[in-house]
This record gives sequence, C-alpha cells and structure tokens, in this order.
Amino acid sequence: MSRSALVGNVTAMLEDAGFVVSDRCAIRPKSFDIAARRGDDLLLLKILGNIDAFNEATGHEMRRLGTYLDATPMVVGLRSRDEDLKPDVVYFRHGVPVLSPDTAYNLFIERVPPLIYAAPGGLYVNIDGDLLADERQDREWSLGQLANQLGVSRRTVSKYEDGMNASVEVAMELEDLFEAPLTSPVDVLEGADEVHETEATPDDPDADPDDEQVVAVLTRAGYNVHPTLRSPFKAVSRDEDDDEGVVLTGHSKFTKAAEKRARIMSSIGQVTHTRSVYVVDRAKQESVDGTALVEREELEDLHDAAELRKVIRERAEYEEAA
Repeated sequence: MSRSALVGNVTAMLEDAGFVVSDRCAIRPKSFDIAARRGDDLLLLKILGNIDAFNEATGHEMRRLGTYLDATPMVVGLRSRDEDLKPDVVYFRHGVPVLSPDTAYNLFIERVPPLIYAAPGGLYVNIDGDLLADERQDREWSLGQLANQLGVSRRTVSKYEDGMNASVEVAMELEDLFEAPLTSPVDVLEGADEVHETEATPDDPDADPDDEQVVAVLTRAGYNVHPTLRSPFKAVSRDEDDDEGVVLTGHSKFTKAAEKRARIMSSIGQVTHTRSVYVVDRAKQESVDGTALVEREELEDLHDAAELRKVIRERAEYEEAA
C-alpha cells in the first residue's frame, strides 16, 4: 500500500469514528500528517508504512507540539523492519505511541483500548495491583505462596501489587490462577505515561535567523513563542493572559508556497481550536482561508497581544463574511 493510500485510509477511519480531520500537511519537512479532534481528544498523527523512518528529531517536535496544543502525538504504521506491527499492541518510538491501523480501528471505532505494550525485553501489560492484592488476600495466600505458583520471587509479587507491570505470560498465568481479569488498558490518549516513562519535553529549538525579528516582536507583544522546525508553521505562540490565545505563526515572502502553508495552517487551526497568522513583507489581501496576513512593518506597530488578537480575529471574520 502506498503511503498516500494509507493516509487516506486512516483519515477515512477517523472520520467514521466521529473525528474532525484537518487537511493533509502536504509540505516538507513535516512532523505530522494530519490533526484530528473528537470532543476533548486532539491527535497529531504521523502515518508511515515503516515506522523505522520516524526519527528522533520528528519525535521531539511532535512531543513539543503535543505540549503546546494539549494534543496526543501518535504514529500509525504498518511495520518495523520486515515485521508487521502486532494488533492491539502499543509500541513507542522516541517517546511517541505507535499503533497499527488495526489497533487504531479498535481504539477509535470499536472504542476498545489496547491492553499490551511493547518495551525492551518483550510485551507487557498493566497489572491492577490493588485488585491483585485483594484476590490474593481473599484466597488467604501469602506473598510467598503466590510467588511459588508463578515461579518468581516474593519481592516480584510485591512489586506487582505496588503497580509494576508484568509480561503477557505472567499476566495470563495470574488471570488463570484467580479466574478474574487483573489487567487494565493502556491509556493511549493520555500519552501512556503509566507504562512508558519519558524524559521531560525536549527544549525548543533556536528560531531560524530569518524569523528572529518576528519572534522578538511577538515576544515584546506578550507572547511566549515556541519555534518549530518540521511543521507547516514556524512557531506556536501563546498569550498567557488569554486561555484561547494560541496562535500558529508563519513567516516568509508571500509566494504560492506561502499561500499553501497558510491554507494548511487554517485547516489545522480549525481542528486544534487555534488561530493562525502569517507574517509577510507585502500582502495583497488580508487573509487566506482564515489565516490572517500581517505585513512585517504592521506587526512591529502592534504593541500588545490584544491588538494582534483583534487584527487576526477581524481578518478571519472578514473572510468568513465575504
């Protein structure tokens, strides 16, 4: 299956599941392919035939964007090396959860979350430690007795009850022993933090030298500006005094390529519930599909975030009215 067809299939599946899906980010470089929202669940998805193409730089950018936009970064892929990804298993690459299309279908269409995740050494599941302790005590088994049944140490059983996860084989043996479900699903939409400890969100990259002046003006106006390297926009800018003051920010000469980026930014903004602004040297129009166009000199005359918000809102609303 071609990558384009795979993106189309995943997009159709998400729409069937009730997600609003952005236009595809058909530009390079790109850290994600589509944004998708269903209620409070916002996804940034990278879709790949072979997940080995997902590199560290892209993973770091997706995790940063997840933090800035309150979204879950996710990869949907078919295989790793020459082996297909197993259904109903969550994998991880550079701190980002990875699902097969079948796993994604079960999660989003059937609303059945996966129980298994892959980690160094094999496949694992979440053990409900409190439930395990209750079942053991109901049987009046000591830690040592259960350890003997499993062929592990007493300390290991104690760790299971304290929340340590177990291999699939041990989990199956426990459920056979107690004739009760003892596992809990992997909460992929919360980043699966309970099963995958990652380092803190990677630091922002330095702004492109060509964008430093724009970054300085936005910062002076009261925005926290987070530069990006692999996105349709150059930065995510947040007004800390406004709960809805997140702006996707672009900057370049106004060319056909810039117009394409502005359209993609607008589509992404509709899904992520953000506004977008594109800073250009000269503009012959006020907006592109809801992305406000602001000339560089005009931006420098805006003194605070409230003024910029007003300009963005008026230009987006003007285009909607037109």
